[in-house]
Amino acid sequence: MSGLLVAGTTSDAGKSVVTAGICRWLVRKGIAVAPFKAQNMSLNSFVTREGAEIGRAQAMQAQAARIEPSALMNPVLLKPGGDSSSQVVLLGKPVGELSARGYHEGRQEALLATVTDCLRQLRDTYDVVICEGAGSPAEINLRRTDIVNMGLARAAGLPVVVVGDIDRGGVFASFFGTTALLSREDQALVAGYLVNKFRGDVSLLEPGLGMLRDLTGRPTLGVLPYTHGLGIDEEDGLRVSLRGTVRESVVAPPYGEDVLRVAVPAVPLMSNFTDVDALAAEPGVVVRFVDRPEELADADLVVLPGTRGTVKALRWLRERGLARAVARRAAEGRPVLGICGGFQMLAETIEDEIESRAGLVDGLGLLPVRIRFAADKTLTRPAGKALGEHVEGYEIHHGIADVAGGDESFLDGCRVGSVWGTHWHGSLESDGFRRAFLRRVAADAGRRFVPAPGTRFGALREEQLDRLGDLVEEHADTAALLRLIEDGIPSGLPFVPPGAP
Repeated sequence: MSGLLVAGTTSDAGKSVVTAGICRWLVRKGIAVAPFKAQNMSLNSFVTREGAEIGRAQAMQAQAARIEPSALMNPVLLKPGGDSSSQVVLLGKPVGELSARGYHEGRQEALLATVTDCLRQLRDTYDVVICEGAGSPAEINLRRTDIVNMGLARAAGLPVVVVGDIDRGGVFASFFGTTALLSREDQALVAGYLVNKFRGDVSLLEPGLGMLRDLTGRPTLGVLPYTHGLGIDEEDGLRVSLRGTVRESVVAPPYGEDVLRVAVPAVPLMSNFTDVDALAAEPGVVVRFVDRPEELADADLVVLPGTRGTVKALRWLRERGLARAVARRAAEGRPVLGICGGFQMLAETIEDEIESRAGLVDGLGLLPVRIRFAADKTLTRPAGKALGEHVEGYEIHHGIADVAGGDESFLDGCRVGSVWGTHWHGSLESDGFRRAFLRRVAADAGRRFVPAPGTRFGALREEQLDRLGDLVEEHADTAALLRLIEDGIPSGLPFVPPGAP
C-alpha cells in the first residue's frame, strides 16, 4: 500500500474533511494510516507532545487515524501576520517571517526535499499516507515552486483525487477546468473526482457525471451528501466545528432553566478560535462571533480569543468601541475570559518588539499583568488544576506574562473579579473544568444555567470523525479508492487540452 493526494478545485472545497474521512474509514478496516499536508497556511494550530506546532486540521486528521500527531504530518506551516507576510514554521519551529513573494520565489522550492523526506518517513512507518493539497492544483502562477499539490504528487508518485464543492455551483466546470489547466505530466496523475456537499436526488446528477467522464476520461469516485453538523478543526473559516457556522447554529435545549450566551469578538488575525468549540457543544450555550459593542450587551460571557497580532487586535477593539464595552463589563462584575492573545490584551502593558514592533503599548488594564514579547516561541502541552478540576491545554505564544497579583492564579494566568486570563488553549475541552467554569460564569451573570453533566467533548469529536468515515464508506467508491492506494497511478489517462500555458 502507499497513498494518494486529495486535491480540491478551490480552497474550502472539503479536502480536510475528505482526508479525515478517508483516514477514519481506513483505520476502521485495520489499516495503519497517517495524514500529511506538506504546506499549510492557517492561524489555527496545535502543539504535538514533542513540542512542535502544526495545523489543527492535521491534528484532527491524526485523531481520525487514531494516532498521535507529529511534525512530520505538516512540515511547513505558514501563519499570516498580515496581507503579505507570514511566519514560517518548519518542522514545528518558527524560522522567521517572509513576504509572500520571498517565500514563493526562494524558500518554498528549497523546502521540497524536506517535505518529501517527511513523507518518506511516514510511508516507512504506516501502511498508507493520505495527503491533503492546498488551494487548487491549477494555480498556474505558482506551479513552478509548488510543493503541496502536483509538485508533491510528481515527486512522490501519488495518484490524485480532486474534490469539488457542488454547493457553491459550477462543479463540472471546476473539475474540467482544473484538469485542463494542468500540464500533460500533471494530468497523468489525476485519477478521478469526488463531489462534496450534494443536496437532492443523485440520479439527477448522473448524466453530468457521465459527460464529465466522456470529456476527461476520468471517473467520479463518489458523491458525498450535504450533511449538517459535520466538521473538522478549521483552517481559517469563521466556524465552530461542532455546530457549523456560528450565526446559524442550532443550540441543544438547556439542561437547566436558562441558556448562556457567549460573545467572541472577531479580532483581526484571530487564531485558534476553535477554543470555543467546547462551549458550543454544551446544551444551552449559544456562541456567536461579534464585531460591534452593542452585541456584547446581552452576553453572559465575553471571550477574547487568540490572535497573531495582539497589538493590532487591541487597536481594533478600541477603534470599534469594544474595548470600552469590555471594560464596562469588568466594572459591573460580568464575566470576561481572555485566551492567549486575548489574555495579553487584558494586561496593563504590552512590550512588543517582535510581533508588531510597536514597543510599549497600554493594554486594557483589567488584569495585573505585564506582557513582554520574546524572540523564542513558547510551545508546550501543560496540565494542572483549576476550580478543583484537572485541566489540559497547549500554549503557542511569544508573549511572556509577568503576573503581579490577582484574586487567584488561573492556569498560569490570573483572575480578578469576573475577569479571567490564561495563555492555555484547549482548556475548555477538559469536561470537568469546563462545567465548573460555566457554573461560575452563570452565577456571576445571574443566569439559572446548569451545565449538562453528561457532555463529553472528546466523545463528540469521535462521533464527528466516525460520521466522516461513514460518509466515505457509504457514498464513495471505496473499491476504486483502495485500488488507487494499492496500485498507484492508473495508466493511460487521457490528456485534456489545452494543458498548462
